[in-house]
Amino acid sequence: MRRLILAVLLLLLAAPAHAQDAAVTRLVADYESFWLSDDVFTAARLGNRDALSRLPDVTPAADARRLAALKAFKARLDAIPEAGLSEAARLNRDVLAWVLTTRIDSLDFDEARIPFFNDSGFHTDMAYAAATTPIRSVEDARAWLARLEALPAYYRQSLDNARRGARTRFTQPVEVASLVAKQAREAAAAPVEGDALLGPLAKMPDTIPASEQAALRARARSLIAERIRPAQAEFAAFMEREYLPVVRRGLGVRIVPAGEQYYPWLVRFHTTTNMTPDEVHALGQSEVARIRAQMQVVMRDAGWTGDLAGFIAMLRKDPRFYPQTPEDLLEKASEISKRIDDQLPGWFGTLPRLPYGVRPVPKDMERDYTTGRYWQGSPEQGIAGGYMVNTYALDQRGLHELPALTAHEAVPGHHLQIALAQELKDVPAFRREANLTAFVEGWGLYSEKVAGEMGIYRNPYERFGQLSYEMWRACRLVADTGIHWKGWTMAQARSCFTDNTALSPLNIETELARYVSWPGQALGYKVGELTYLRLREKAKAGLGAKFDIRRFHDAVLLAGPLPMAVLEARVDRWIAAQR
Repeated sequence: MRRLILAVLLLLLAAPAHAQDAAVTRLVADYESFWLSDDVFTAARLGNRDALSRLPDVTPAADARRLAALKAFKARLDAIPEAGLSEAARLNRDVLAWVLTTRIDSLDFDEARIPFFNDSGFHTDMAYAAATTPIRSVEDARAWLARLEALPAYYRQSLDNARRGARTRFTQPVEVASLVAKQAREAAAAPVEGDALLGPLAKMPDTIPASEQAALRARARSLIAERIRPAQAEFAAFMEREYLPVVRRGLGVRIVPAGEQYYPWLVRFHTTTNMTPDEVHALGQSEVARIRAQMQVVMRDAGWTGDLAGFIAMLRKDPRFYPQTPEDLLEKASEISKRIDDQLPGWFGTLPRLPYGVRPVPKDMERDYTTGRYWQGSPEQGIAGGYMVNTYALDQRGLHELPALTAHEAVPGHHLQIALAQELKDVPAFRREANLTAFVEGWGLYSEKVAGEMGIYRNPYERFGQLSYEMWRACRLVADTGIHWKGWTMAQARSCFTDNTALSPLNIETELARYVSWPGQALGYKVGELTYLRLREKAKAGLGAKFDIRRFHDAVLLAGPLPMAVLEARVDRWIAAQR
């Protein structure tokens, strides 16, 4: 009888929790349906054929509809009690709360008024899409043509948003606007042949007759010449005549209307913490001092008897540290990648099935692009991940830094983390695709340290390259907050990088343009990395001999991207379970 009573009590207690879990599940399903009908680039990558033919609606009316929908989802979420939820439902609730809150905040700030950064924006979206859109049928080809037909309207909507930004003084600074104006002029004057937008149609299956393939390509060339080039010319004219005369003259976003509230929000958004700009700045200064002391040790290990400035100057000039040809750089990046691949099973219990390739950054974007980046693949579309290596200006691409770059962008960094998230079966898509800078970029930076523990850095120069890259991220904390919160000049921001890192001058200038144009994003790297390291030490202390680095990495990665506080709570529960 006592057992029966206990069983009944347990059922009664479980019923509300089960109902709450079901409410979270319904809400997630409804949100994902809304999100994937709206975010056509993500939906297309996930295999939605209808999305393959569309471009986003970025008008104020569409944003108003988004805001109303998001607030309705948030109200539903707030009505679900947190107590009693299962582990999976709790994670769904916590991440969805973060996603909804930040999306609502973004729309409230009307971020659409700045539709471009130094190296990306509405004017490059289709070039990125072209690199990841396979054509496997005539329907795919026609969908791509429909996107090309929609591109001029996407340009017009984005220019209207930028005009609203100009009217309300919510703009990029003149340094960034001048760079984008140059890009716009070059794009408008570029020959049609060789345009990246023709890329998807360059290779079509034999099931499409040759005559039809030729007609599809001819239609694409006609669209580019007759409709897209005029839209690009209109963008270039807008930048010259309307935008540049009214852009903000100071670097920092703090000076725009509501900038006093906007930049602290960006800090919270990209770090997924409650840190203030001043706290981030102080953290950066302490990290610069710590890493600089380690650099001194490694410099002596290399046999250098001079000072740090002299060692850095030598690394920037000595030709033995630079590739001679693009093929040389790509081959070295590939060899490092395979060396890391060889070590992965000893460090990770679960590895992704999706492979990655080592590819050059496309010629039409390499000049203003970062030294390397990861391009997300698509298991649904049959596209591997891409470790993109910039082969432009080879005398600026230090080989002593290449192992750290490879660890960050390929494995165990972005490819491993993102591909694993893409392949999670019991995690909803909105979590697999969540834009959480501190988790994703913090993991990339943490991976550079893991590569050192794997033995990937084979000499003091490569170890210094890793420290230089870590210093680069520490200087980001100082420079980003310095520019956008403390009113620094470009020279003040530049000095941290020139004085403390071995980054080449071109890389430094490209990165500074990025920090100015994309405030706050650079802060997630160091904050995330330090969180991973702190959680690992917490797990080691809590588990002692039971600590297993492979299981720890699984605990961190196999729930998909999480805000830092949610990640810490998950690791705490994992530690308790391991005991």
